[in-house]
Amino acid sequence: MIHELIQTPSIACTFLAELRDEIVQKDRMRFRMNLERLGECMAWEVSKHLDYGKKTVTTPLGKAEVNHMVSQPVLATIMRAGLPMHQGMMRFFDRADLAFAAAYRQTQPDGEFTIEIDYISTGSIEGRTLILVDPMLATGASMVGVFNRLCAFGTPAAVHIVAAISSSKGIADVQQAMPPGTHIWTGAIDEELTSKGYIVPGLGDAGDLAFGSKIS
Repeated sequence: MIHELIQTPSIACTFLAELRDEIVQKDRMRFRMNLERLGECMAWEVSKHLDYGKKTVTTPLGKAEVNHMVSQPVLATIMRAGLPMHQGMMRFFDRADLAFAAAYRQTQPDGEFTIEIDYISTGSIEGRTLILVDPMLATGASMVGVFNRLCAFGTPAAVHIVAAISSSKGIADVQQAMPPGTHIWTGAIDEELTSKGYIVPGLGDAGDLAFGSKIS
């Protein structure tokens, strides 16, 4: 189940356009803010696919029957690039349990790379809805690797993958690796993926643009 936000014109398209724009990207605070705002848009869309039930609340003038979320999701992200989108989604899922993973590329002398995951912090995800957030879904290796590590803490009832920009190959690989029924939410899908695993036109390195260039 693939959901591409730009297929339906909305304010999310503006946030995504600014994220791609190399001129706007020079304002690091605005770049982070646009990731947060896109995260809010994604949270709204994901929320339509969660489970709700009826409850009665008391107002100052009487009682009203309302819909409410049956159970809170587990909201996970891959550091460091995923933190701003995660923050945006937290504003909507303010009672969610949070999970964090640190993943990075280990590049070999021949230019090939592997994904190293050296940190996981989460509670149980058994029977929960897992929402896994990262701004770039390029090869999909980070998403799949982190998901597999999280599954050591339980089997989720439902999985939602959230990314600002995805490659078509990354989506295809994630679809093969994830459980049936997994939702993939992305702002846009770009066709080209370079031999080094970068999305074209993409937006560049989201982590560097949000937080500054890293030495390694």
